[in-house]
Amino acid sequence: MTTKDEIITFKASPSFLEAMKGIPNRSEFIRSAVLVALDSTCPVCGGTGILTPNQKKHWLSFANKHVLEECDDCHEFRLVCTEGREGKGDEGRPEGQH
Repeated sequence: MTTKDEIITFKASPSFLEAMKGIPNRSEFIRSAVLVALDSTCPVCGGTGILTPNQKKHWLSFANKHVLEECDDCHEFRLVCTEGREGKGDEGRPEGQH
C-alpha cells in the first residue's frame, strides 16, 4: 500500500517570504533544508537545546572527562576525551582524526 505525501503548512514572516522569492522550487528547497537540519540535530537533546534532568546528569558525567576544543585543522569545535591525555595535545590520535 502506498501512502500519499502530506501537506505541511507553516507561518512565514514577510522577510522570510522576501528571501524565498528568487528560489524556483521553494517546496524542494524547504524539504532539503529540513532534512539537512534533521540530520544535524544534537543526538542528546534531539535539537531542542534543552536537557532533561537525567540527560543533564549523564552529560555532566561525560563532560567530567571531555573538553570542548577547537580543531587545529578545520577550526570547528569538537569534544575530546581528556582521560590519559595530560600534556599530550593531539599526539597519539590518528592523523586527520577530528
